[in-house]
Order: sequence, then structure tokens, then C-alpha cells
Amino acid sequence: MEKLNIVVSLITEQNDYQREQAASAQAAAAKLGASVQIIYANNDAVQQTQQILKFIQEPSKRPDGIVVEPVGTGMPQVAKAAVAAGIAWGVINARVDYLPELRQRALVPVFSVVSDHEEIGRIQGQQIAAILGEEGCVLYLEGPGVGDVARLRTKGMMSSKPHKVSIKTLKGDWTQRSGYNAIRSWLALSTSRELHVGMVAGQNDDMAIGARHAFEELTDTKERDEWLKLPIIGCDGVPKAGQSWVRQGRLAATIFSPPLIGDAIHLIANSRHTGTQPEERTSVAPSSFPAIQELKRTRSAAAG
Repeated sequence: MEKLNIVVSLITEQNDYQREQAASAQAAAAKLGASVQIIYANNDAVQQTQQILKFIQEPSKRPDGIVVEPVGTGMPQVAKAAVAAGIAWGVINARVDYLPELRQRALVPVFSVVSDHEEIGRIQGQQIAAILGEEGCVLYLEGPGVGDVARLRTKGMMSSKPHKVSIKTLKGDWTQRSGYNAIRSWLALSTSRELHVGMVAGQNDDMAIGARHAFEELTDTKERDEWLKLPIIGCDGVPKAGQSWVRQGRLAATIFSPPLIGDAIHLIANSRHTGTQPEERTSVAPSSFPAIQELKRTRSAAAG
């Protein structure tokens, strides 16, 4: 059997979780003796589509499989073209409705692997309760509106946060720079001091740490210290980034969401070996870091 050749399409290289996704792809490829090519879309859905179509439309470049974490939509037409060309199609972290129909006719693996983003949001709401308590105001850094990730994380968070906790939403694009810019722009507003913010929550660790950088650069020492006293939490929990920032005290908490690309590559390899389709959808569970009970004990100790 020829060496397995996989193309992995990721959202951006300017994000620790995406780099962890790439690392998981490389680790899986090394274990399987496969070849993997990783491309980044720079947060541009059109660019991502064009990049993938080049591999599909040129026979000399066609891989055995394409694993994609979509910037925007799940690219149903691109998926159909890939499968028609005999290329396996794996979608990461996106809920797409075309998979059942595509799988009926596909002679190659067609599937999705997703983190449970609504559960990630629910855990973050529980972290807010454990750290802030039953009332207060959270400055909430939300990802881009395209795709499901930001929407599901917000939905989960709103369902589990304390009823009397209010949310002030700022928008970012999953990068540290976007979290930094969102906070800098918000701080420039006179109304930013009227909310009495009690903590900052980012939908990922990069935006959360970017927010911290913005606070660290304030020139008014008293104002800077007041903002830096606030607990800041994120999501994704990459060991060398989010988890490390928690251990350093730069973030109060994160949520560990395991990288998925390696799992997707193993699914393609196994399907190739057995001649069977993988499950249509595989969901991977997240976990709080530190545990919710530990966060509650820390708050109780501080209050006492």
C-alpha cells in the first residue's frame, strides 16, 4: 500500500491551538509513516477554498485525504469535489449538514471530529460562577461570528453562568492581537469605567492573554494595577500556552480542549486499512483547568 498523503487546512498560524492542531497532525503522520502537508488560511474563507481546490483540481497534487478546520462554512461544494476525485474528507470543529448525503455515495472516508463547544461554554460559565460568584460583570472576548465555534461557546456560557452576572461582549478573531486590540479600543471609551468589570473571559487563551497585554501596557500605574487584579480566563488549554499561563498566574483558568487533527488522520488511515467508513461524527470532551472545585476552594480561601 502506498504511503498515506494528507493535506491539513487550518484557520491561522497566529493561534496556539491551531499550532497544536498542526503538531498533532505531524505526530500522527510520524506514527503512521504518512506524509502530511499543512496549510493556513489566514482567517480568510475565500483563500481557504482556493487553497484546497488547487489540490483537488490538479491530479498531480491530489492527496489521499483532506482534513479541514473551516474558517467559515463547511464548504459543501468543495467537499463534493474532493470526494468525487477520490479524496477522503474530514471536517474539524464544524457542524455541517451535508455529510449524511455525501457518505451515501462516497467510496472514501467522509466524517467530522469536533470538540463539544457548547460544553466548553458551559464549563466557562461554571468557572465564572466559581471565580466571580453569583453577580458581577464579565468582559467577554468572543470569536468571529462565522462558523459554529463562537456561537456554541457563547450559548453554553450563557446557559450556565449565574443569572445575575452580566456580559459585555467584545469581538476578536482568535488571535492575541485581536484580544489586545479589542481591549485597547474599549478602554479608549469613556463608558469603559462605568461597568465595574469583575473579570475577563476569552473564548480562547490567545484572546485572553492579548487582553492581559493591553492592561499591562497602560501607563497609569494605579489603573494598570486595578485591571491586572481582575481574573482572566480562556479556553483551549494548550499545555505550552494556556495551561502554562495558568501556572504562571497570568490566567486564572482555562479549558482543555484536545487537538483533533491527529485523531482525524488516524480515522482516515484505519478506514483505508479496513475499507469501512468511520463514524459520521466523533465528539471529544473538554475539561476545566484547574478543576471547578479547585477554583471554588481558591475563591473561598481568598474570601476567608
